[in-house]
Amino acid sequence: MIGTRIVQKVSSTPLFAKAAPRVVPALDRAVHRLTRGKVLLSAQLLPGVVLTSTGARSGLARRTPLACMPEDGGRGWILVGSNFGRPGHPAWTANLLAHPDAEISWKGADIPVTARLLEGEERAAVWQAVLAFWPPYAAYQARVEREIRLFRLTRRAEP
Repeated sequence: MIGTRIVQKVSSTPLFAKAAPRVVPALDRAVHRLTRGKVLLSAQLLPGVVLTSTGARSGLARRTPLACMPEDGGRGWILVGSNFGRPGHPAWTANLLAHPDAEISWKGADIPVTARLLEGEERAAVWQAVLAFWPPYAAYQARVEREIRLFRLTRRAEP
């Protein structure tokens, strides 16, 4: 699809990496709130969730709109800590490392999940699937020295 290729090319640029972290989440939060969780603007291009995690230092609830790669027909999700190819790990990854139990809003439903950082061979296999799913992640990884964190979210029993 030509439109997707153009968006992938644009989203791979350093300029996009500079502007997107300020613009995309703000728009996503506003549209998600206005539609009562039914629409996530960035999900018109890539599947997306709104992650509610517990702040690693503050202990407060933190809501972050994120692109995701769904697995197992919506029973699991892969989150990519790309930070748009910027140097540091995104804050939400530290939150999940400190507090792996979280919640996502997925297609209007709130789902309790547990996050697990992927490492080693498992991470390598999932990374290849992520690159096939959204090739710009390769450009993000090439711009940073850190290894981009990948998390697998799985449903957990509701409390």
